[in-house]
Amino acid sequence: MELLNKFFNNKPTPKDVAKDRLRLILIHDRGEIDPELMERIKEDILEAISKYVDIDSSNMEFAVTKTEVEEGISPALVANIPIKNVKVR
Repeated sequence: MELLNKFFNNKPTPKDVAKDRLRLILIHDRGEIDPELMERIKEDILEAISKYVDIDSSNMEFAVTKTEVEEGISPALVANIPIKNVKVR
């Protein structure tokens, strides 16, 4: 039944909302980024990308990881955003 809901219903389920909130909490803990700021960044990225491609918002993943740079370890934003279709202008 859950599979059918994903195809026919674009509204996120309570499970998806809770999962996203948990991810935001983990992101905050790992990258010391305020969850509200992370949500605004996510919305801005999606708004910009949506101008050029159709995205699958039900399977997106955003995470803050740590990456090595010349100065040491630095946080990095990693986004996995499935693309459904490229918009032709």
